Amino acid sequence: MKAVVFAYHNVGVRCLRALIGGGVEVALVVTHSDNPKENIWFASVEQVARDYGIPVITPDDPNTPEVLAQVQAAQPDFLFSFYYRHMLKAPLLECPARGAFNMHGSLLPKYRGRVPINWAIIHGETETGATLHVMNVKPDNGPLVDQMAVPILPDDNADEVFAKVTVAAEMVLARSLPALLAGQAEFRQQDLSQGGYFGGRKPEDGRMDPQSGAAQLHNFVRALTHPFPGAFADIDGGRLVIWKTLRAGGHDQQLQTARLHSENGALWLDAVDGGRLKVLSATLDGAALDPATTLTLALA
Repeated sequence: MKAVVFAYHNVGVRCLRALIGGGVEVALVVTHSDNPKENIWFASVEQVARDYGIPVITPDDPNTPEVLAQVQAAQPDFLFSFYYRHMLKAPLLECPARGAFNMHGSLLPKYRGRVPINWAIIHGETETGATLHVMNVKPDNGPLVDQMAVPILPDDNADEVFAKVTVAAEMVLARSLPALLAGQAEFRQQDLSQGGYFGGRKPEDGRMDPQSGAAQLHNFVRALTHPFPGAFADIDGGRLVIWKTLRAGGHDQQLQTARLHSENGALWLDAVDGGRLKVLSATLDGAALDPATTLTLALA
């Protein structure tokens, strides 16, 4: 069996290697050129393709006549998309003889769309996962092939959850591949009413809401911490970025807005709902905050 693979990121690397390990001939890899303005903390699909001697291209737009011609020339049985960032239009999806499939980082139909892991943590979910599904022209709404859940622990951050989802994606593909290749895979329609669509996030979307409760602030911080840009507030002293918190019970003060302060050699974030977070890592204008320094900062 022959496949054309559109892929990027760690999920792209692991799933590409799973295809190769499963005996699929990968005739062409389509990936992205790394953006020098982006924090590239993940592995390179392009490098894996070159290591295996697979032809690789990095078009700015995959939906051009030139790319379509290269995909058609490969005469693929399958087309796979593994964390590729662009939508593939109908002409590309119609190229493979036996179907086009996408690996998505959530338990579809939940969290369709962009950055599903970050969104799941922001919303306090206790699990997410990886889903292999049929591709069509609408994002993430084709029939399901297989999916696997992974837990989101109360203090897991996005990088930790992404690592779990990457393993789940590899396992889902590896166990689904024999049935796909044999033409025996069973598909299950999604009930789209059981989930929603979420858009992409920009660094500016990391601004903390000082009226949020402690649980919401904790989820926001761990969803956006390294390697992402971080959860921040612009205060009198500059830009405050909170990188790591732990839930720490409550406080007995009436607050109009969340407040960061030092006490007993530690940093604490008191929320308006009476909840308290212990702040393990924070910076102010890029400099680490010393918990031994006396300070009181309102997030408003």
